[in-house]
Amino acid sequence: MTKLLFKSDLDRADLWASALLKHKPDLEIEVWPSGAPAPEGDPASIDYALVWKPPLGVLKSLPNLKAIFSLGAGIDHIFRDPELPEGVPVVRMVERGLTAGMTEYVVMQVLYHHRRMLDYRAQQRNRVWNELPFVASWDRRVGILGLGQLGSDAAAKLAGLGLDVAGWSRSPKDIPGVTSYSGAAGLEEFLARTEILVCLLPLTEETRGILGAETFAKLPKGASVINVGRGEHLVEADLLAALESGQVDSATLDVFAEEPLPESSPFWDHERVIVTPHVASITVPDTAAEAVAANIARIERGEAPANAVDRAKGY
Repeated sequence: MTKLLFKSDLDRADLWASALLKHKPDLEIEVWPSGAPAPEGDPASIDYALVWKPPLGVLKSLPNLKAIFSLGAGIDHIFRDPELPEGVPVVRMVERGLTAGMTEYVVMQVLYHHRRMLDYRAQQRNRVWNELPFVASWDRRVGILGLGQLGSDAAAKLAGLGLDVAGWSRSPKDIPGVTSYSGAAGLEEFLARTEILVCLLPLTEETRGILGAETFAKLPKGASVINVGRGEHLVEADLLAALESGQVDSATLDVFAEEPLPESSPFWDHERVIVTPHVASITVPDTAAEAVAANIARIERGEAPANAVDRAKGY
């Protein structure tokens, strides 16, 4: 029998167990108790691990581990472990529920900034009835930093709404209706045309701090910034300075370097910033379990898992 270790302090294990057994009835599931320093069962019996923020050094103690699955789209919580076992594939969570949720959030926030809803909310508080200047959707230039599974879907849906959408990635992508920029040479041109910037990059040493003063200065004055990637993409002091100067008009922040966001953070009360508690997209147990079960089947057939991380690239 195949045995999977489940570890998360955020999700209900019973929901995940039910979903996993629906898609792979012969699976034995061991739940790593919340707060426990290590799994309670026999480490040698574990074939797979489905985890979120596992304690450092524990995964290396599972000698027969065939794959490590992330419970979310990000994998930096796994790669923060300096003793991560070599040769064991780490698999990103790519599933239709997660993708749909992220696209919903990105489309919602892009349209919110595009239609100047922060300004209308301010007018409402002050009982002001005033029609603000309108920009047609085809004249609104949106830029998506990162054209992986999540970024590509969001870009395509925004283009379908008639917005002028471009995307930037390490290598060129072909997405109908979306202008593709790539590499260091394409980044500056991409930023110069982007009025609403959405960050959906993976977190690597190259992308850490990419939402900083240098990037903001290359955007058109009065641009909006939406960060749904990782908190470490953003240099918070630089965003505050850009908001103060008017270089950046407004921002939506769903992820932060420190979570929960400290009560002392100036973002809580900032009139030009929308704060949400890392909820842009939530992994859906049923569709996620389907993806995990399909990958286990691939591995058991001797195939490589889909969506495995390239350790050299970091995503």
